[in-house]
Amino acid sequence: MAAPIPPGSWLGLLGGGQLGRMFCMAAQSLGYKVAVLDPGSASPAGTVADRHITADYLHPPALAELAALVAAATTEFENVPAAALEFLSRTARVTPAAASVAIAQDRISEKMFLSGHGFPVTPFLILRTDADARNAGAGFFPGVVKTARFGYDGKGQIACEQPTDAVAAIETLGAPCVLERWVPLSIEISVIVARNERGETAFWPVAENRHRDHILDVSIAPARLPPALSAHACALATRIATALDYRGVLCVEMFVGEDGALLVNEIAPRPHNSGHYTIDACVTSQFEQQVRVLADLPLGDTRQYTPAVMVNLLGDIWFADADAKTAREPPWRDVLCQPQAKLHLYGKAEPRRKRKMGHVTCLGATLDEALATAREVRRALGIGGAESL
Repeated sequence: MAAPIPPGSWLGLLGGGQLGRMFCMAAQSLGYKVAVLDPGSASPAGTVADRHITADYLHPPALAELAALVAAATTEFENVPAAALEFLSRTARVTPAAASVAIAQDRISEKMFLSGHGFPVTPFLILRTDADARNAGAGFFPGVVKTARFGYDGKGQIACEQPTDAVAAIETLGAPCVLERWVPLSIEISVIVARNERGETAFWPVAENRHRDHILDVSIAPARLPPALSAHACALATRIATALDYRGVLCVEMFVGEDGALLVNEIAPRPHNSGHYTIDACVTSQFEQQVRVLADLPLGDTRQYTPAVMVNLLGDIWFADADAKTAREPPWRDVLCQPQAKLHLYGKAEPRRKRKMGHVTCLGATLDEALATAREVRRALGIGGAESL
């Protein structure tokens, strides 16, 4: 097994978004230098990295430049081409491996992997042609048709009540797709687990997730679940990481059915929005752990030492109302009047509606205290639904 990579070395990152930005900050805190490869000229990660290579992920000279510089490389989102990871793996340690990322890049591969290994998933059907949709049995409806690739935050998904809806959906989205039966839910949760080269694992407390318009709105940690169910979810996520022979930080999103059964929704081969609370509420954040795995340092303690509620900040709060055309700065002072509110902005120059611009982590001696702070933060920013927390 290769030796650990010492601080002072260069680490590579494919992707320049906010997850990469937080990875850069964690790596730099541990003494590493980070080179980001991303096509954006002013990306959130690129603006804080020690070097920003502005190029496409498969641009041969850019990949060669990165490979010559770094001792190890990782990715901040799952749609980085697996070929880029394979190229870097010839000369550098790469986590997660291209094979693991490739499974999560394709919803069909993901569903087949999970079901093939016996992990519980919602009933699904692969739609490659209109005929597949027309012949879908009544047992798959009502359901949702999801594009096989590049779907996120509700994009690439269409609800269906009957086979003719599914036909129309794949004509809109383009084949192939996956049809998933709608299942009555009690709650949506996620577990973030880290696994290193030695097969050692560590996981964080389960997060309870609320969505608005298919975008993560709030994460509550620890989730309000019976302890036995939380333990089961953590064990399930760890088994999935092991089955993937995964190296890195992995998020496993799950549904809790009305009958209390767990169903795996999808996996993300990277840190996740629902794990942002770990920055302020845990001994080791998901981003520091990502660095530790990449550099082959010992895994950090994942204990949560204070309850937390993460409030996602979308670009909508920069606009006074639904009809506003001009952005204005949100009232950050009113947010920070809450002494246990921790503001994180991602350095994106242009606010746009539905664009993730930052988050606020609300802490408290108890979960009720953290929830109360989250409600005040949402009121201050004009985010609806505060009373539903």
